[in-house]
Amino acid sequence: MVLPKPPLTGACLCGSVQIKVTASPLLTLACHCRDCQKLSASAYSLTTMFPSDGFSYTGELIKGGLGSGGRTHYFCKSCLNFVFSRIDGANQRVNLRTSVLSEAASFEPFIELMTDEKMPWASVPAVHSFARNPESPEELQTLMDEYSER
Repeated sequence: MVLPKPPLTGACLCGSVQIKVTASPLLTLACHCRDCQKLSASAYSLTTMFPSDGFSYTGELIKGGLGSGGRTHYFCKSCLNFVFSRIDGANQRVNLRTSVLSEAASFEPFIELMTDEKMPWASVPAVHSFARNPESPEELQTLMDEYSER
């Protein structure tokens, strides 16, 4: 699948939060953890990871969700659509909910995480699968390098 070239745009459900991304994605993923299932009201959440310096938004956001494990989740203040997350210690990246991108269908998940909590009937076409998470920052970097070579 050919990815659209930046700049990329998107919006929350009501359009109050507008997204602009001027960088290529670092990685795409599906997370099967119970928290993501609940936050997305689905079997998994889809994330497209971008460099923070290539990501911007306009509109009002609020923090919400559980925010476990050093994660902060941001939602549109008006429609409460889950927009993106930031992870403590990974300030150079932003985890954008793929569904807010205008061309969301182009961002097929490259990896899937937390498959030990996966709904037994859920499947995604990910190249790599992890029962939990990649084990180290080096392993994550290797995955991002492999993704960028596609």
